[in-house]
Amino acid sequence: MKVENTQVQMRKGILEFCILEIISRGEVYASDMLEELTAAKMIVVEGTLYPLLTRLKNAALLEYNWVESTSGPPRKYYRLTETGREFLEQLRATWRELVDSTEHIIRNQKAQ
Repeated sequence: MKVENTQVQMRKGILEFCILEIISRGEVYASDMLEELTAAKMIVVEGTLYPLLTRLKNAALLEYNWVESTSGPPRKYYRLTETGREFLEQLRATWRELVDSTEHIIRNQKAQ
């Protein structure tokens, strides 16, 4: 078993949460999301982002609008819907719970 495989699965598991967090700050262009996710080592291939954005849009968690660009074709900017904001709040609570639980397990292991 390779540790890299588990690391990839861990990142995939929280990628949706990270994308929603980025979009929660305001309207975001996909390449800006990709840049931030790549810098944070959360995503390495562009092809992962777009299908996930489509899935989140189809689930009514986000929407987008087209904005004209002076340097090329119009750009699609994403923003959370109200349903998306509520969903993100639930994910934040779950994340805090998971971090606390994991830290508890790690602390107990070190205490032994």
